[in-house]
Formats: sequence, structure tokens, C-alpha cells
Amino acid sequence: MSTLCFVTGTRAEFGLLLPLMQLIREDARFQLRLVVTGAHLSPEFGLTVREIEESSIPIDERIEIVLSSDSAVGISKSMGLALIGLAEAYARLKPDMVVLLGDRYEAFCAAAAAVVARLPIAHLHGGELTEGAVDDVMRHAITKMSYLHFTATERYRQRVIQLGEDPARVHTVGAIGLDGLSRMVFLSRQELERRLGIRFRQRNLLVTFHPPTLDAEGVQEQMDALLAELELLRDTVLIFTKANADAGGRAVNAAISSFAAGHRESAYFFESLGRQAYLSVMKEVDGVVGNSSSGIIEAPSLGVGTVNIGDRQRGRVTAESTICCDTRRADIQAALRQLYSPAFRERLPHTHNPYGDGTAARGILAVLRKFQIPPAPVKQFYDFPEAGARR
Repeated sequence: MSTLCFVTGTRAEFGLLLPLMQLIREDARFQLRLVVTGAHLSPEFGLTVREIEESSIPIDERIEIVLSSDSAVGISKSMGLALIGLAEAYARLKPDMVVLLGDRYEAFCAAAAAVVARLPIAHLHGGELTEGAVDDVMRHAITKMSYLHFTATERYRQRVIQLGEDPARVHTVGAIGLDGLSRMVFLSRQELERRLGIRFRQRNLLVTFHPPTLDAEGVQEQMDALLAELELLRDTVLIFTKANADAGGRAVNAAISSFAAGHRESAYFFESLGRQAYLSVMKEVDGVVGNSSSGIIEAPSLGVGTVNIGDRQRGRVTAESTICCDTRRADIQAALRQLYSPAFRERLPHTHNPYGDGTAARGILAVLRKFQIPPAPVKQFYDFPEAGARR
């Protein structure tokens, strides 16, 4: 029996990993271990560890790392705490492999500690680009530290190979965020109104805006532009969710909180909706606005349009239902106008999602069942054949 250790630091990440963890837990070949850290354990960010406690997955380790500062220095100090705590957790749990998803600093620290402990890493969602976020660098660094790779599209697989990873260990399985959609019990509009204390109107938008971490100084200006355009919308309910614990995140949240307080009849602000409520709201609204990856990956499968603002997600593969725009007010206004245009809305039910068909977890499990986990991973840099020929 092989012990697989999953590490999660945010609400979105846990929701994505849950289908895979459930399959691993049911398989006699594996033993599951779960380490919870980051925003999960912070009251300021909704204490989302409670959502994990309500799931079927037991928590083995809790590592508190989030400080009261979201400056560059504060984030770096949180990373230091994460490295210490994760190194100690690995020593206690003694996993055979560490499983990580994505690109956040918590995942980077989990990968760095695993490398030092000579633990092989299986990485999900490598090879992607998010040009406006420091996460882009983190993701590629995690790729180089990882031994086994599960990518969301073939283009991303080729990029991982381009980084020098052996093609035999790079597998395209699709985006794991789509796995839960086919089994999701969506809440009705009436149930959402009752649970969340909101009232839908003729038009409704789901808004999530994370700070562009490579331009943290410009976040206030960008939020001002977005909120100014949203304020002009008539007969429209705005459902905001909190930004991540990134540099500049508190400024984003403060701006949204102030806006919601001044528009109590039309704007609602939630620390965390939980995955079921979040996707149920997404299914009911006219569009997703902001720069969350969920608007790019999950929204197309629900036939919902997305206005993707700024550079944070720039570089990702997008469906036809995604409208990308700059952060200037005029560009946001034009994108919102396109979102509600009859021609655009007629195409939404026929959108093809480039991120797969919701079978990523089973594809990952099939690879893990056949994979011989090395006791101490040793990698060689893979050169494309033509590159090797030129040497």
C-alpha cells in the first residue's frame, strides 16, 4: 500500500482535489493523508477548514501560516512558516508521494519541502500560463520539482515537456474542476436565496477579483474601475466572493466590502460560499466577472459566459464563452455589453469546453495504479530530439 499525501491551502484547491481524494480513499492500493494549511485556517478568509471537516476526508495535519500582513514581506514570512511546518508534517506522516495542485505559494513550499525530503511529487495543472500573477513562476518551479505530471490540455502537456520533463511521465487528463459537475446536486434559485439571504433579480452576476500579484500597486485603481462599471448596471444583483490571501488581497476585499455596504439591496459579499453553493450560483447567473480561473474552466461547462479582466489569467486556453478585456473602464464596459448581447448569449449553450469532459480524477487514478513510485526520485532533463541533435 502506497501513502499519498495531499496538501491544500485554499477553498478552491480543496474543492478541485476532492473527487480525486475520494477515489484514492476508496482504493485499497493507497492510503490517503491530508495536510491543511494557508487560508483554510484563517478566520479572516472564512475558516474554510470547516468545509473540509464536513467532507468525508479526515485531516491529518493543520499548519497555520497566514499572517496579518499581505505585503511581499508578509507573504515571504508565511512561506517560511509553511516550509518549516510541511517539513515536520512529512517527517511525521512518512508519505510515499506528495500530491499538489496548481501554482500558489503554499503548493510551492509543499513541493520544496518534499524535494528536500526526497519525496516524489505528482503535480496537477502544470504547463499553464497566468501572465499577470507571480503564481506563473511558482507553477513552473513546481513542475521542475515534480516527478509525475497531470495536465489539463495537450498544449499544457507540451509545455511541461518543453520544460525538460520526460513525456512518459506527463499525462493529459483534463481539468479536475469539471469532475464534480456531473455529480453535483445543484441548489435551486429558491434554495440559494434562502441559504444565502440574497434575492436574485432580472440580471445577476458572480464577481470574483483576485489581486494581480505582478502589479499589486495598481490593484486599487483596477478595483475602482471595475466597481464603477458594476455600479452603472441597472436591475442587476452582484454576488461577490472574497479574494485570495495574496499580496494586495486585503485591499481588494476592503473595496468590495465598502461597495457592498453602500448597495445593500443589490450587492452581496461572501467570505466563502463553499463549492456546492458557488457552482450553484454560477449556474444561475448571467455571467462570471473578474479574474478567477473558475470562470475559464468551470463556467463553459455550465453554459455561462465570463468576463475575464486584466492579466492575471492571461495565457490560459479559453473557450468561446470567455470575453477577455483590459482593466480600463471602457474595456470592462464593452465586455459587459458583449456578455449581454443576443448573439453572444445564443452561442453559450453550444460552447465546447477545451478542458475536458469531467473524467480527470479517474484518469489520474488509472495512472497512479500502474505507476511504480520511486523511493527517491532521480530525474534527467529531457531534450526534444531536434535539440539533442544540434548539440
